[in-house]
Amino acid sequence: MGERPNILHIMVDQQRYDCIGFSGDYPVLTPNVDRLASQGIWFSNAFTHIPLCSPARQSFVNGRRPESFGSLWNYNLGLKIPALEPKQYSWARELKALQYRTGYIGKWNVHPIHEPASYGYDYYIGPEQYERFIHERYPDVKYTASFMGERDPLPLEHARTHWMARQAIELMGIYASQNEPWHIRLNFSEPHLPCRPAGKFADMYAPENVPMWRSFNETFENKPYIQKQQLYNWEIQNYTWDDWAPIVARYYGVISQLDDAIGLVLAAVSELGIDDNTIVMYTADHGDMCGGHRMMDKHYIMYDDVVKVPLIIRWPKKIKPGQICDRFVYNLLDVPPTILEWLGVKVPDFFHGRSLVPLLNGQSGRDWRNEVVATYNGQQFGLYTQRMIRNNEWKYVWNTTDVDELYNLREDPEELHNVIYESRHSGVLQQLRETLYCTLKEEGDTLVDNMWMKNQLLKGSKL
Repeated sequence: MGERPNILHIMVDQQRYDCIGFSGDYPVLTPNVDRLASQGIWFSNAFTHIPLCSPARQSFVNGRRPESFGSLWNYNLGLKIPALEPKQYSWARELKALQYRTGYIGKWNVHPIHEPASYGYDYYIGPEQYERFIHERYPDVKYTASFMGERDPLPLEHARTHWMARQAIELMGIYASQNEPWHIRLNFSEPHLPCRPAGKFADMYAPENVPMWRSFNETFENKPYIQKQQLYNWEIQNYTWDDWAPIVARYYGVISQLDDAIGLVLAAVSELGIDDNTIVMYTADHGDMCGGHRMMDKHYIMYDDVVKVPLIIRWPKKIKPGQICDRFVYNLLDVPPTILEWLGVKVPDFFHGRSLVPLLNGQSGRDWRNEVVATYNGQQFGLYTQRMIRNNEWKYVWNTTDVDELYNLREDPEELHNVIYESRHSGVLQQLRETLYCTLKEEGDTLVDNMWMKNQLLKGSKL
């Protein structure tokens, strides 16, 4: 296929779709990511298939939904469960077989013992190296344990965002000098809470200028019990917008700081003269509530705040710039088959995503999916199983042990009004349940492999 492309995959942690400037929504400044989007293709309907760190990242390595290999929640919290073992498939090994140099920088969170080397990466720098760097340079620096965030006292160049960016830049330089194709995964830990913006980014957004989330006036009427309970778990049940505004301001600040670090990486790609033959991808494992619906973090919910994510792909050689694709895609399940098809490698039959190449080539994708399915299996505050199906107009959330949720997204885009009890929507509800059941069954989700669960969906045997 001629000269093989380099592949730079940038993944951030807990990034809302609507907090990227290019989305045109909330006033967060991300000029470098915006420029990347304008130079490639922006997916306006990209979704994570599971809004939780470890299962999402394990899926991305393996190409399948996490339920298929037993990764139900973060292995380091709650009841003990298996993680993705090295004996399982990893598409990074396919690249190594093609003589790619493979490097992994940043957050791993795939296995508690085995590092990226066991999954096809021949170079790894993780958060532990950064912690050692800071301990040696700034032995007296102290952070609070609060999840609500604070100012980072470190100079910007030594903040974690920019330290990780420098590691990627250095590795790209080494690989480029060896004149071999490379794949680098750059995994930032930001903007995951606690948000600690540094330098100029700590004061970039004044709390009084941060607009209130449109979903903030949540009443929890007809909502599952666990949603309101979450407020008490986090001890935020009495928070007003005045309490949330400085927290959201720090979230904005860290996102802009992250964008600045990504800008350094993208500038290095240009300086190395490899722009044209380097695929750059940008996405997040999931989003963040950060006060949306008065809630925080991402557990026990399927709101767009956490399941809708940014996805950008740029490859000047193959992708026409300035494209916006509104088809439903999975930012983690669809990328592995895309990369393998581009490289001429047979795509495994067991993958749960599909190649984005037709969409990237500007084709209409008439046979493309019309909905996405996301899952959640509980852990942090007790077990709680959810399955979601979403299309352009409707979102249905199957809460197996509580009231289900149904949202008319055209009339209620903020998902404030659960219309599950309105009989006039019974036909839509039945159709969504049937489609959800078929998808789960086809993709090996054993939650539906008994008659009680099957009856909940297909017979509507629910309160």
